[in-house]
This record gives sequence, structure tokens and C-alpha cells, in this order.
Amino acid sequence: MKKTDFSYYLSSFLGKYLPGQKNASPNTIESYAATFKLFLIYCQDKEKVKPEHLSLSSIDRDTVVGFLDWIEQERGCTISTRNQRLVPLHSFFRYVQKESPQNLYEIQKILGIPNKKGPKRIVPFLSGDEMKILLGQPDTTNKEGMRDLLLLVVLYDTAARVQELIDLKIKDVRISNPSVVTLTGKGNKRRQVPIMDKTKKLLENYINNQKGSDAISKGDNYLFLNQKKQKLSRWGISYIIGKYVKMAEKDPKFSVAFPVTPHVFRHSKSVHLLQSGVNLIYIRDFLGHCDCSTTEIYARADTEMKRKAIEAAYRDVLPTKDFPMWADDTDLMMFLNSLCKK
Repeated sequence: MKKTDFSYYLSSFLGKYLPGQKNASPNTIESYAATFKLFLIYCQDKEKVKPEHLSLSSIDRDTVVGFLDWIEQERGCTISTRNQRLVPLHSFFRYVQKESPQNLYEIQKILGIPNKKGPKRIVPFLSGDEMKILLGQPDTTNKEGMRDLLLLVVLYDTAARVQELIDLKIKDVRISNPSVVTLTGKGNKRRQVPIMDKTKKLLENYINNQKGSDAISKGDNYLFLNQKKQKLSRWGISYIIGKYVKMAEKDPKFSVAFPVTPHVFRHSKSVHLLQSGVNLIYIRDFLGHCDCSTTEIYARADTEMKRKAIEAAYRDVLPTKDFPMWADDTDLMMFLNSLCKK
């Protein structure tokens, strides 16, 4: 086996397997590449093996575990990030075991590395009143404010991922009944999401007044454009949200102790659907999840919110006097001891 076999398989994995056979999105491939960039840095700095000398036979379970520990301990990443970095490595070695069966034993040990357990985090979400305050901030008397309002409304009403919103084109919006928005999610999976009547009216007014590029048909124009008539970036959407969050914070009823990211809109819609009595299976399909285990985080978030509400309304009815210590009761202790005798 050549010394450059690792670079050969990694190039094939990122350049051919992921986009060709797995139909992975550019964002997924970019994320995987970032993980392997860190892995090469670790191997060079800690294992003293330069990338051009790295081979499959030189990578074992201890190497991968050492890399994960390095991410968490020296780079200060969370357990969640550590587990996320393990996903591309598992995917790569599952691919390699078919291409390089002579390394199967060591590869199987790498594939057996489990996710590290950590505290389960309750997902951050805005209450209905907080979301209403936030959506009331854009100034709809100008075109930019109208675009920003629609962006926030669509992000919430469809529970879209930020990339799904960025890639949304006019032709993906159906105004006539039943009004739906077609989102293209991970792995180019498409799903249709129903929209509320108010969202439909905002979309209809916005699309009728939007002027996109004349070089392509109107339907092929992106729904949300910046001042240069280009589709918005992730940074652009985060900037728009952050601007209105700062305005909403002036309202004392908007008391949010976490960063409001685009994904918080998705969390908020999911929790609100659950609180309205929508079945978890329908929410799973609405969000584009593969199974209910991913969607169950919203059930935990709703349970935590109910617990806090109960605690806030709870009246302590227990008597204030001290209860006697049963261990100090001599007769009771003698009776218990008699039960333990053979």
C-alpha cells in the first residue's frame, strides 16, 4: 500500500463519494472537509506525522480518540461539537472499509468509537408573545422593512433551516390554495410546508412588487435578495435577525437570555405546534426529520416549560414544624433490626 493512500481515499471520499453517491449538499461537504483539516493539523502537531506521510495503516482507534480529546480539551469545544466531528470520521471509515478491506480490523475499532455522553440541553425557543414582539419590529413603510418582515415570518411559519430559506426561489412558493412553500433540505430532499393565510398574503404582495434579475425568468429568482440583487447569505440573515432582536429587547416583555439565531425560529415553531396539540409525527414530517427521536427534543422542551410554570404557581402546603427523625426512635430501630436477623 502506498504512503499516500490516505490522501487518495480522502480526495475520493470528498470529491466523488459524497457528492456523487450520497448526494451530500455543498455545506455538508464543506463541514466534513473542515473536520479533516483539523484532523491533519492534529496529526502533524501532536502525532508528528505530516499530511503527505499519513497512511491508513498509521491511523488507529487511539489516534481518533486522541483527536477528539484534543478538540474538547485543548481547543475548548463542547461535547456536542466533539460528537459532530466524529460523524465525518465514521462516514469516511465506513467508505474506506469497502475500498481497503486489509485494514478492516482497525477500521472496525474506529467505527466502534461511541458519542460522548453529556448533559441534555433544552432547546432555546421564543414564547408566542416574544415571537409576536419580534415580528412587530420591522418598519413596513419601506421595501427593506417589508422584506425583513417577510423573511422573519417565513422563517418562523415554515420552520425552515437557514440554508433552506437562502435557497428558496419564487417558483417554490405556491400562492393558490392550498398555499405551500417547497423547501429543499439536507440531501436535496424536498418537502412541502403549508403556510398560514397571513403569510400567504404577505408573500403575494411581496412577489408582485419584487424586481429580480431580468436575465432569468421571475420564478428562478431567489425570494430574498440583498441590495446587489443577490441571494442573502447566512451572515446576512443573522444580521437582520440580530438587528430586530436589539429593537425587541427594549420591550420589558421580551426577556430572552440566549442568542436568537435563525434556528431558534425553527425551534419556536416546533414547540408552538406541540403546545397546540399537533402530533409529534406530523411535526417530524413538517421539519423534515428522518425519525421521531430527533423531534422528541421539543417534547422535552415543552415538559420543562410546564414544570417551570407549575413551580411558579405552586403553593407550599406542607406543615412548617419539624418532622421526627425515625432513626432516633429506639423501638422502631429494634423492630427493624429484628427483621434482619436470620
